[in-house]
Amino acid sequence: MPIYKAEGKKDGLQKYNVRVNYISKGGEPKQLTRTAYGLESAKDLERNLINEVKVSDKNPVKKMTVRQLFNEYIAAKKYEVKESTVDKAIRDFDYYIFPTLADVRIDRLTTPMLQEWKLGMEQRGLAYRTKKQAFNDFRVMLNYAVKMEYLTSNPIVKVGNFKNPTGTKTEMNIYTDKEFKKFISTVKRQAELQQLNQQELSGWDYYVFFAIAFYTGLRKGEIHALKWSDLNGAYLSVRRSINQRLKGGDRETTPKTKSSVRTLQMPLPLIKILKEHKARQKKLKHFTDDYRICGGVMPLRDNSLLQRNRKYAKLAGLKTIRIHDFRHSHVSLLANNGINIQEIARRLGHARVEETWNTYSHLYPNAEEKAVDILNRIY
Repeated sequence: MPIYKAEGKKDGLQKYNVRVNYISKGGEPKQLTRTAYGLESAKDLERNLINEVKVSDKNPVKKMTVRQLFNEYIAAKKYEVKESTVDKAIRDFDYYIFPTLADVRIDRLTTPMLQEWKLGMEQRGLAYRTKKQAFNDFRVMLNYAVKMEYLTSNPIVKVGNFKNPTGTKTEMNIYTDKEFKKFISTVKRQAELQQLNQQELSGWDYYVFFAIAFYTGLRKGEIHALKWSDLNGAYLSVRRSINQRLKGGDRETTPKTKSSVRTLQMPLPLIKILKEHKARQKKLKHFTDDYRICGGVMPLRDNSLLQRNRKYAKLAGLKTIRIHDFRHSHVSLLANNGINIQEIARRLGHARVEETWNTYSHLYPNAEEKAVDILNRIY
């Protein structure tokens, strides 16, 4: 039941659009949209519309299934969050919730039934973070049902979220600076061989991609979206992201959050790598500053990145880490060399330092001995 600020005023009061979502008799998501002036009037209108829907025969709440509720919930959320977030929620429900609970009426979701769903998730051998995220998705949707007054309370709260059996954070796979040097040297060697034997430049795109990932900590989608116009001397600006998992091909969007729009100063090794790569791309017939830094006309493919990553790690005699682990490696290098958490959060594009600390606090070296040594001097 979102309330949106709209353009225009009346008698000095701001205009608002009020939308209420409901399920029709046929099980289809529907909407009622009305206009009000002034925030208090908008809230009153929202309550009236909810009551109107509840007492009409348009909204058979007691017969609403989990899938029908989800359809309505997604219809409302797509106006409030990024498309990639909606797509992730759809996939999570398809994989983890619908197989057992799609056709269950929401008023019949009991504690034993939800506990059985949790047990089924445990038996699938899923990662702790996967199970936790699925639970959170389910909980948030049922909170929406409570807000809509389809339910008096959220039934999943009683069973509680999944617990980490070890009680510790999952260890991150990272490359140390020495390991990365070995890895990137291998990638460069392969690019040189490919250019020599096939007269192609594509191998260099992978070399540059992994260099950017390690030296800046950018997310994969942010690197995909980088254009030469995003560089200004020693500075790199993150303005957009590319998602390759949405229907219809590559989708260019804004970065993950507002704080993800950022400008970073680049280290000299990366500046050199990018300068050399731009000189290579300039030899292409239709080169412009709107070319993607890694790929030119089209970004590198996610599947190709995964394959190349495994290949290069094997050739270098190193363990294979995920693409996202290059971001973790960037943080680990900075944390272990005394860079404060605020600067790391800024470089990563995190909105809150707490988010960075909760994820990476274990990467910081134990400073207890150093602290005691300082105190020992005060005598």
